Amino acid sequence: MGEGPVGSIPALPMSSGPPHSPPHVEPNKPPDLILAGTLDREATHRLCEEARELLRAADADAPGVLVCDAAGVGPPVLAAVDAVARLQLTARRAGGRIRLRNPAPHLRELLHLVGLPIEIEMARHTEEREPAGRVQEAVEARDPPFR
Repeated sequence: MGEGPVGSIPALPMSSGPPHSPPHVEPNKPPDLILAGTLDREATHRLCEEARELLRAADADAPGVLVCDAAGVGPPVLAAVDAVARLQLTARRAGGRIRLRNPAPHLRELLHLVGLPIEIEMARHTEEREPAGRVQEAVEARDPPFR
């Protein structure tokens, strides 16, 4: 222990590996599963069976990522969170994972609140973009000049 100068800290090897890159997003890829309406137990069971079959059919060399379109999910209640959690568990047991596409803000907040680690893919539509700054759409004779 008396090898180095007093107060020096030995360099430790990095164990975290390379930085994590964001998931590859293919916005034009159609979703593998569509989550819509109220996700009760019956709907959840059906979706999990579909997910299991899709992952079995996927290439064995590459882990499967099921894109689940969640834009049509009914009210964001705990049953929806339960359905997403069961889908994620089913996918992990089959060697894959899920990625939610376009979940409603309330569903995203619930998933975050319960701590469910789900990849979320948000598509930006033209109407969702913020308008360009200092652009006046129409001018009328009685409007003051834009400064």
